[in-house]
Amino acid sequence: MGSVSVQLQWRWNQPPPPSPSLAVTVTMNVVNMQRCRCALTKQGERFLTKLAANSDSGTHTFIRRFVNGSPKSVALSTLSHLLSPSSSFSRLSSLALPLYSCIAQAPWFSWNPAIVADLAALLDQLGRSEEAEALIFEATSKLESRNRELALFYCKLLESHAKRGSQKGFDAAYSYLNQLLRSSSSVYIKRRAFEFMVSGLCAMDKPREAEDLVEDLRGNGGGIEPSAFELKSIMYAYGRLGLFNDMQRVVDQRQSGGFEIDTVCANMVLSTYGTHGEYMEMVSWLKKMRSSGIPFSVRTYNSVSNSCPTIMRMMEELNELPLSIEELNVRLEGGEAMVLRELMESCVILEEVMVWDSLEAKLDLHGCHLGSSYLIMLLWLKEMQRRLNDSNYGIPTEITVVCGSGKHSNVRGESPVKVLVKKMMVNMGSPLRIDRKNNGCLIAKGRAVKNWLC
Repeated sequence: MGSVSVQLQWRWNQPPPPSPSLAVTVTMNVVNMQRCRCALTKQGERFLTKLAANSDSGTHTFIRRFVNGSPKSVALSTLSHLLSPSSSFSRLSSLALPLYSCIAQAPWFSWNPAIVADLAALLDQLGRSEEAEALIFEATSKLESRNRELALFYCKLLESHAKRGSQKGFDAAYSYLNQLLRSSSSVYIKRRAFEFMVSGLCAMDKPREAEDLVEDLRGNGGGIEPSAFELKSIMYAYGRLGLFNDMQRVVDQRQSGGFEIDTVCANMVLSTYGTHGEYMEMVSWLKKMRSSGIPFSVRTYNSVSNSCPTIMRMMEELNELPLSIEELNVRLEGGEAMVLRELMESCVILEEVMVWDSLEAKLDLHGCHLGSSYLIMLLWLKEMQRRLNDSNYGIPTEITVVCGSGKHSNVRGESPVKVLVKKMMVNMGSPLRIDRKNNGCLIAKGRAVKNWLC
């Protein structure tokens, strides 16, 4: 294959960039790349929209102008969006390589193995195996003498193939890591390879193979014990496939191994039961969480609300929304009603999303899906009414509901959560209005809200 460069393959007739320094560790580069994996910015979306409408003849020039005229964060987040398996511009995925090539020419560019792994996996899925192999060859050449970084690159490559369900690419990366796992003398490398191999098999819907790997390395002189992470991965994979007996067996194994059932683990179980419409099991787990003192989180509400078709239909239409918990209960029936009744029996979630003091009472809906935002709003309104009627709490000067996509947001379009909250407030005759200084919030004077609610 040789050292075929990405730039030469695209024949842009430009000299290759100087070799980037490897003084900064690959681990830090991976962390920095994760920070860039944010939602597509307004500038990035405008670029991709115009790119989709552009003629092929001017594509590369248009890409170069975008990179030269954009901040580093915008260029990298746009590339990251194109590399994502869930990209809203998947039809442009073939242009990820020329975009990367142009970014690699930028003076601020620092070679990043996480980007290369994602790009190689995408090219492999597109059937462009030679270009994928050229990128992998370039990466292995750069990292040949840096064992840890090379292992991390293959870990990332395995993960990228697994996310795309690419069996051939996954098998090749898995084979490399398997050999490394059994031959390396580094405890760090062995542990990282093991972690990614197990999670990769689970992402490929192969939890039994993942369990076999765990047992093989636990015995046979492997000496590697599974952590809570590996057991969670196997548990969740079984649940996703509807193999609930196996999922429960792994849950029991976690507990017997000294790993407590925490909120994250419980949310994963709830999510899998919800996906398969197992409402009675969800009720049982919610009761177990409550009795065991496992706190509900925003993700708990996300998992439950996403599993309720009635709530999801309401969120699509936003017409005739029930505006109280009592009204909602009337509209629900069967398993959905039982699950939501159990979920909303307590207001503990408000401790996570609500702040109350003399100056401000604030509800922060960041991280909430549409359905959970609706449910939490109903709980919040009920709790606000209770507190404003209780002289021990007093009346905050201002009431704020944070919906997102406000003054600090680069994301294009209006927040669906803000649309929902505005609709609820208008229908209820609320004094809460969009904040002129930050359109991601609704605000009102505390006394006006008290007069309205009480």
